[in-house]
Amino acid sequence: MSELSYSVSGTDILRDISVEIPARGMTALIGPNGAGKSTLLHLMSRQMEPMSGQVVIDGQDLATITAQARALKLAVVAQHLNIASRIRIRDLVGFGRWPHARNRPTAEDRAWVTDAMTHFDLIALQDRFLDEVSGGQRQRAFIAMAYAQDTEWLLLDEPLNNLDLHHARSLMARLRDMADHQGKSIVIVLHDLNYAISWADHVVALRAGRVAFEGPVQAMATGENLSNLYQTPVAMDHVDGRPFARYHR
Repeated sequence: MSELSYSVSGTDILRDISVEIPARGMTALIGPNGAGKSTLLHLMSRQMEPMSGQVVIDGQDLATITAQARALKLAVVAQHLNIASRIRIRDLVGFGRWPHARNRPTAEDRAWVTDAMTHFDLIALQDRFLDEVSGGQRQRAFIAMAYAQDTEWLLLDEPLNNLDLHHARSLMARLRDMADHQGKSIVIVLHDLNYAISWADHVVALRAGRVAFEGPVQAMATGENLSNLYQTPVAMDHVDGRPFARYHR
């Protein structure tokens, strides 16, 4: 992405954001509340229009292609999705196949839906309505819908919200596997530093609408960088040979 800017009522939310996100890996967007992480994700997916700048994937400016063509390139899981609550889980997941479908779902489409529900532990819930399941189960259903879309790029805005420890770790392991073995390019907004450090390859840190730092996680995840980013003391330790951010009492 190049020189992306976005403002609301004259107030800059993002200003001159230029970063190159590596393909076929996991990039974490981190930073304090209000830094512009979710806005950047929405600009990347063209769910919001930038005031200036461009987002290019595979040599194509996303502003110049159709919505269906974009949907074949990237899938998005936003924080707030306005979908009717009286829809069954299996039908919601099936929406992920719309960029591929013609007139009716094929056997391949149905296989993708079943695979997605299996991966995200939803088979037992497939006949339940969205308003009959917990917040964490809803979140898994939306992520399964994006998985079923089968795109190279997957953008997720705070997907760990509402997930318990088991399902949060399971999701990160699934995303890591998708990056490593399916060649997926994943961009994920995270508030938990240790999830970002443990699972991502690359990090983009935002503060006050600007890029504070970016690069490989191992190089960027220093106590000095993180303390400056969050304006609170952060120390780096190692547990079982892996870096660990310590910021609790």
